[in-house]
Amino acid sequence: MAEPPLGRAPGRAGPSPEPGGARAQEAGSAPRLTVRRLLGLDRSGPPPPQTLAGQPLRPWTIPNAIGFVRLALIPVFLIVALSSADGTGAAPAVLFAIVGWGDYADGIAARVTRQYSRLGTLMDPITDRLLVISGVVVCWHFQLLPRWALGVLVARELAMLALGRYAQTHGLELRINWPGRIGVAPLMGSLFFAMTGLRTLSEVLLYVGLALALTATVMYARSGLAQLHAQP
Repeated sequence: MAEPPLGRAPGRAGPSPEPGGARAQEAGSAPRLTVRRLLGLDRSGPPPPQTLAGQPLRPWTIPNAIGFVRLALIPVFLIVALSSADGTGAAPAVLFAIVGWGDYADGIAARVTRQYSRLGTLMDPITDRLLVISGVVVCWHFQLLPRWALGVLVARELAMLALGRYAQTHGLELRINWPGRIGVAPLMGSLFFAMTGLRTLSEVLLYVGLALALTATVMYARSGLAQLHAQP
């Protein structure tokens, strides 16, 4: 899952809550596909023109097909996890991992096929947020992680949605920062390992991920305020 783009900025990171459009990171001029760019490590350059506002959705692409599968698996994950005895086990953990790592798969598919689309940039952050919320629901229901920490995570996600919406309506450009990008892995890992029964590891990852995510949120807010003050 990934830290999603905010405002007008492109952005997308690995499997993650946080969350965005990996395919929106490629330059519209089709730069050379290096290993770093293929894996999403090189995110330089503007987003492809196909992903910008006003462009056709182009739903029938290979990356979007992967995205549709990810979205369809989320209710399956919830049914399997909530039907289990204690929320742990191979089935819910594997389903959660498949949806999470699918974020990498559709980004790589977009870069290989160059089938970028506006729908992908809109659908990916929604899927990522739904996956995080679904994982929180399971961990909350079975008390796999401290509920106060899960509450902070949900509050942070809601704050990010509000901040992103505010940035879009006011023409702000909030680029994905490194704490937000790095924080995705421990947050998603905490939910995954909680479902495997590794309580201590999952708690440590949750606290690390929250610290990075909250730091990123403060940085986004400061960047937005600076841009507001600079506007005429």
